[in-house]
Amino acid sequence: MANPYLPVWEYIPDGEPRVFGDRIYVYGSHDKAGSTRFCDHVLKCWSASTDDLEHWTCHGDIFHTKDDRDHLADADWAGEENELYAPDVVEKDGKYYLYAYIAGAKGCVAVSEKPEGPFHLVSQYRYDMPEEVCVDGQFIDPGVLVDDDGRVYIYCGFQRSFAAEVNPQNMYEILPDTYVQDVIPIEPDAEHGFADEKSLFFEACSPRKINGKYYLIYSPKQGSRLAYAVSDKPLGPFCYKGYIIDNEIDYPGGNDHGSVVQIHDQWYIFYHKMTNGTIFSRRGCVEPITIDDEGNFSTVEMTSLGFSKALYPFEITQAEYACVLKNGPFITEKNVLERVVTHILDGSVIGYKYFDFGEDLASKTMEFAIKTDGRGCDSEIHIHLDSEDGKEIGTCLIGKEDGVYTTVVERPTGRHAIYFTVQTSYPKDGWEATFFAGRELFAMHSFTFML
Repeated sequence: MANPYLPVWEYIPDGEPRVFGDRIYVYGSHDKAGSTRFCDHVLKCWSASTDDLEHWTCHGDIFHTKDDRDHLADADWAGEENELYAPDVVEKDGKYYLYAYIAGAKGCVAVSEKPEGPFHLVSQYRYDMPEEVCVDGQFIDPGVLVDDDGRVYIYCGFQRSFAAEVNPQNMYEILPDTYVQDVIPIEPDAEHGFADEKSLFFEACSPRKINGKYYLIYSPKQGSRLAYAVSDKPLGPFCYKGYIIDNEIDYPGGNDHGSVVQIHDQWYIFYHKMTNGTIFSRRGCVEPITIDDEGNFSTVEMTSLGFSKALYPFEITQAEYACVLKNGPFITEKNVLERVVTHILDGSVIGYKYFDFGEDLASKTMEFAIKTDGRGCDSEIHIHLDSEDGKEIGTCLIGKEDGVYTTVVERPTGRHAIYFTVQTSYPKDGWEATFFAGRELFAMHSFTFML
């Protein structure tokens, strides 16, 4: 299954991955296509067997701040405008506790006998810390850690962070005098490696304990990244170690939120990327990562793969699996069953990582076919291997009308990224160029290679 790893109609940002038993669960907020706001009034849960990461089960809406067709609001103090953001779920003594951030209202904790819910309200957060520290009880972007000794810690923040210890007997009360402000700093701290805005805190706390060390994954002020810091103690001090992924490299990026999880012997980073030409319609993605003997995570690129080892070039590839979109294009939803890469301009670049073309050399050429929506323009797609400047294996002419356009191209072998670069014969300079600047050439549905 490619990125996004969930069904393509699902918009799950802020995904928090947790392994309970033999299943991986992802708890997230919920966006809508083409929205002008982050999130809506529900939290969602999806899960998959740790032995089959290609097939995911939807457990529906697990918490609500607004009545809907099937449920009454679980937090009736929240009001009509208070959306749910960035949840977390942890297990303690055989029960599963959901930590909810309600934008603009007091947050809360809910509980379930099962990791997928249904979750039932336990309490709002109870605390004696200053209101300005926990933003009037909102507890923004809560991430929770149940330590090996049974002690419980919560990490929160937007533009500045705090951490505190939670009463393990009720899971919602902050123990007196335990909070620590700026657990990840907002000003440079050379002693602990926080040198600039690419390391300083912005939002999206997610704690983990790995090999006896405490990790905090978060979004820095350079907000398209997921960074991480490490400490010997649950409340710090933390030392900056680097970043794991950046969703803005060769792609229309924006804020990121996610975390790491180990499934069998493989580590993964769960994150989200933007669609629909906004920063609001976000879909969940995943990449495999490594951790070295010193406890450092690898920095990885965005790919089209998700949990797949490679894309198969001789099946139909949906355009929306692009992981490179440069110079204009973006993914947009035409309807719940159909998404395209649109706003393709002269000079646009669209890329997919990675295809496995195999090793059979019997065929030296293959056909390429692409389905497009016309915009009344003639243009060309140049097909490159490995980068936008890599070896060109063929060119496909795209006409003015909706249709399927084909050409014969060279057949490569082995594993390659595929890049499409788009060109027209429009004037590139002079007074004529002003009439053609920014003109959309076509929209792209899908493509395939054929032997």
